[in-house]
Amino acid sequence: MIFRGRLDAGERLAELLSDYRGEKLAIIAIPRGGVEVGYVLATRLGAPLEVTVPRKIGAPMDPELAVGAIAEDGTIYVDEEVARLVGVGMDWIREEGERELREVRRRIEVYRGGKPLPRLDGYTVILVDDGVATGATMIATARFLRKLGPKMLVIAVPVAPPETIPKLSREADDVRCVETPSPFFAIGQFYHDFTQLSDSQVLDYLSRVERLV
Repeated sequence: MIFRGRLDAGERLAELLSDYRGEKLAIIAIPRGGVEVGYVLATRLGAPLEVTVPRKIGAPMDPELAVGAIAEDGTIYVDEEVARLVGVGMDWIREEGERELREVRRRIEVYRGGKPLPRLDGYTVILVDDGVATGATMIATARFLRKLGPKMLVIAVPVAPPETIPKLSREADDVRCVETPSPFFAIGQFYHDFTQLSDSQVLDYLSRVERLV
């Protein structure tokens, strides 16, 4: 175990991001677990917190294996190596992506009242989750956020496998990660408490800080 829980992970990540304090920041978190980490960053760095809602596109026989991911605006990222391995093409991926978008829309209604994210011109955006494995969801989200015009895009996570960091670095202006352990099997193995948050807990964290929408 590396982190007691997501709040502990957020504190350690905030220390790693302390040089951004004082800039015009926006913390954009991926629910659900990323909101708990993002809440700490928002309070420590003095920034508004908002959520974006991507979804993983899982393989046909192994939903936990990410073939790719879809962002809330329909931006799709495909891990071509995994797609070849499991034998799926773009038609199947698009169809699955459309199915996942139904859940995306439900969560946007719950978390943001159905409102779109605003333009991010002039902001240094810190995109945060409680960890990454393959990076598929984070990459799809980063590509979506780029379209909103941030001055700078930073990807920040408490933990990631070392081989994923170069992929993230191609999508962001800066990548901050507290720990890059190996072997890496799942994000939860590095947390003492990795209990799933409920929608009501996400909304509680969001109610305590300034938001963008």
